[in-house]
Amino acid sequence: MDELELLKKHWKTTTDSDQKLSAKQLYPMLLKKSSSIVKTLFYISIAELVFWILINFLPMLSSSYLKELDQIYGNNLAIVLLSVVTFSVVIVFVYLLYKAYKNISITDNTKQLMASILKTRKIVKYYVIYNLSMIFLSVPISLYFTSQNDSELHDKIIHFTTSQTIVFYLITFVLTGICVLIFWLFYKLIYGILLKRLNKNYLELKKLEM
Repeated sequence: MDELELLKKHWKTTTDSDQKLSAKQLYPMLLKKSSSIVKTLFYISIAELVFWILINFLPMLSSSYLKELDQIYGNNLAIVLLSVVTFSVVIVFVYLLYKAYKNISITDNTKQLMASILKTRKIVKYYVIYNLSMIFLSVPISLYFTSQNDSELHDKIIHFTTSQTIVFYLITFVLTGICVLIFWLFYKLIYGILLKRLNKNYLELKKLEM
């Protein structure tokens, strides 16, 4: 059991006057722990940004890949805009997390710290929802452009029977669901654990305010 847990345990068993003194000792530890969690979230977001940049740009060093990409998507403006929006959102998310970390680091007020924790949780929540929504949309969009611009696949789809068409859309739905599930599990594991710890700190701070 670490020093913070021992202090929280002691705080619960003391009198009202002693609790006020213990609360003064407890707050800096909760502040430090919350700041550390948000800092970790910030570093993870940086790593995720680098990962997506590498995934999207490293394959473009291959001329054969670029040729295939151009054949499938052409110079479609929607794809370009979608990529720009996606990277812009990630950059904004990194900035907001950094700002949240700085706010938590310099605050010396319980209410402000609680507000910063709630704001951080909302930022991460909206970011995860956005990413899962984009994955949900990008898989069928990619399959659509592939089916339209890949002549061999396009010819097959045109001659599909009703049952084959249903199977095709079913496979598309399943693939989309699998992609969303994989990323949801990733965010649940990485961001979920850290947000759970941050929420625990928030509840402890709420007790200090009572």
